[in-house]
Amino acid sequence: MNRAYAFQKAPRCSATSKRTGKPCQAPAVRDWSVCRFHGARGGAPKGERNGMYRHGLYTAKAADKRRRLRDFLVQVRETIAGIS
Repeated sequence: MNRAYAFQKAPRCSATSKRTGKPCQAPAVRDWSVCRFHGARGGAPKGERNGMYRHGLYTAKAADKRRRLRDFLVQVRETIAGIS
């Protein structure tokens, strides 16, 4: 009986060993190029779903808002300097 299971036909992990230089060969997670041991689905959830979330001061949205405000202030200062 020559039955192949789904994980046997799955694409292989693209990570390589630092020591030997050979590929991992574990099945890659669906829609990822690496296996679960090499970082697929890694990381904490974003925003309030993260257990360490406190106030939102350092979120990507807040950082973008501060960046845009800083750029605006630079433009205002340049405009004022050009008038004087």
